[in-house]
Amino acid sequence: MPYSTDCDESEGFEQSYRNIETRLQVSRRDFVKFCAGVAATLGLPASMAPRIAEAVEQRVEQAAKRPAVIWLSGQECTGCTESLLRSNHPTVERLIMDMISLDYHYVLAAAAGHQVNAAKKASMKENKGNYLLVVDGAVPTKDGGIYCKIAGKPFIEHVEEAAENAAAIISIGSCAAWGGIPSSGPNPTGAVGVGEVLPGKTVINVPGCPPNPYNFLSTVIHFLTLGTLPELDQYGRPTFAYGRLIHEHCERRAHFDAGRFAARFGDEGHRQGWCLYKLGCKGPETYANCPVILFGDVGSGSWPVGTGHPCFGCSEQGVGFTKATHELATVKTHTPPNAFPGTAEPRGQGSSVTAAALLAAAGGALLGATAAGALRLKRDESTASAQVDAHDRDEASRDHASRDQA
Repeated sequence: MPYSTDCDESEGFEQSYRNIETRLQVSRRDFVKFCAGVAATLGLPASMAPRIAEAVEQRVEQAAKRPAVIWLSGQECTGCTESLLRSNHPTVERLIMDMISLDYHYVLAAAAGHQVNAAKKASMKENKGNYLLVVDGAVPTKDGGIYCKIAGKPFIEHVEEAAENAAAIISIGSCAAWGGIPSSGPNPTGAVGVGEVLPGKTVINVPGCPPNPYNFLSTVIHFLTLGTLPELDQYGRPTFAYGRLIHEHCERRAHFDAGRFAARFGDEGHRQGWCLYKLGCKGPETYANCPVILFGDVGSGSWPVGTGHPCFGCSEQGVGFTKATHELATVKTHTPPNAFPGTAEPRGQGSSVTAAALLAAAGGALLGATAAGALRLKRDESTASAQVDAHDRDEASRDHASRDQA
């Protein structure tokens, strides 16, 4: 049975990296960083990075067999697509869009009208049971879904048709995940999330307005690499991204615990970077990894709270687009008590010269009185001691006289 030596494996990896560099036009360093970042985002050990790299390389080598992706857009603002296109290390078009076959996305498609719809139908037929369905935007259901139509057909019918033979379904953005902005009261179009119109189907929800692109990319990479869906919570969200409260990783958490809160935009606490809880921050009741993964690849602080604005819970159903912006959050850990020490007590003006002089005079008088009292006490003690000595001498004399008479 043939076997490969370490040298053979090393040469194989070298060739694989060269293929990727040529095909995707990314450096080996950037590619390895991406794979390691994906592994870390998914909560996987660093040892998974080579496996992810291998899976990507296989997809690149077998370009003709790339998994097809059908991307449908309903009641949305295109923010999810814009967010995805701005991802880096490497860019979407050089890696993800080259690793998959984006067969339908009417915003990014070169074709339009009948041509692009024909391409969608052809892809769904050819890749039946193997394509990935991505949906962004809410699904209107009132009056038969007439409030959002594509190619003369209600959007809900497009979703149901595409979901029938999809290998996996991902709802990107809060609108697709649970209704988002279109579902806010009074919800005139009956907008709902994708999962509500696909009973019995497993839908992966990646909420946010927009969501962090790397949460979406990591979900796709997990599916393509391992052939399975990532672990999901009760709302269908990947736990690697939505498993903990924003509050738990917020850089302002220490101020919350110490009772230091900004009360108004621009006040001293706000300028000092204190907790934004009293300004309506919804971090204590919103599950997401925003303070950890950040946005835009521009460094620390690149997320709403980091720039001084309260989180409004865009990824949490019942919070974002539901609660008032400056309404206090329902804290899921512990509510800050009212017994915290003051953090902005008013300062006095300090002592004046006159006050200092009076204080010195009073201190001098007190010191003098204390010294006089001590001296008087000493004299009294000396007098009392002399009287005791005289009395003792008299007693001794009387005792001596009595003994002589006897």
